[in-house]
Amino acid sequence: DAVAPETNAPLAALTRPLLPTGALSAAAAADVIGALTPEGAIVVDESNTSGVPLAQATAGAPAHDWLTLTGGAIGYGIPAAVGAAIAAPDRPVLCLESDGSAMYTISGLWTQARENLDITTVVYNNGAYDILRIELHRVGAESAAGPKAQQLLDLTHPAMNFVKLSEGMGVPARRVTTAEEFADALRTAFAEPGPHLIDAVVPSMLG
Repeated sequence: DAVAPETNAPLAALTRPLLPTGALSAAAAADVIGALTPEGAIVVDESNTSGVPLAQATAGAPAHDWLTLTGGAIGYGIPAAVGAAIAAPDRPVLCLESDGSAMYTISGLWTQARENLDITTVVYNNGAYDILRIELHRVGAESAAGPKAQQLLDLTHPAMNFVKLSEGMGVPARRVTTAEEFADALRTAFAEPGPHLIDAVVPSMLG
């Protein structure tokens, strides 16, 4: 017990990122999240490829808990956020979800509305299953997948309207395309009890 208090190890000051401006990207979204996440929040992370910048951007945020998977499944985020909100009703829950993954368990939004859970769901909408496209590249199989197989990883024909999907299940929603809009939507969601969804349009990592 005496070791830690008597150790004069230097501690880096915790600083939040500055709020970015301009077009929304995964990096800009991460900075907004790092700047605005409240103390005591529970972050449920299934942002997949769009979440790469999150660790660095949230390192200076107030104390919070981070729940995520190491891989092997998709669709975890929304139901895990429901569980977190029920288990800790006094804490805000931030669910960071990918568009493709969200479609596996999107009915959980109805549960959020029915139980009036304090969950803010951010859907990173890049219009593609980028995680699967990257895995094809990693194993050298991208050229082996024909046009029909590649089309199965494209989520833009037709494009999904997460605002309408969310509102249809009773969760207020807003679509954002800039960092400023995202910051405003996230502030509003954190300030108002109950469920909210933010449809965050970001570019695909692979173009």
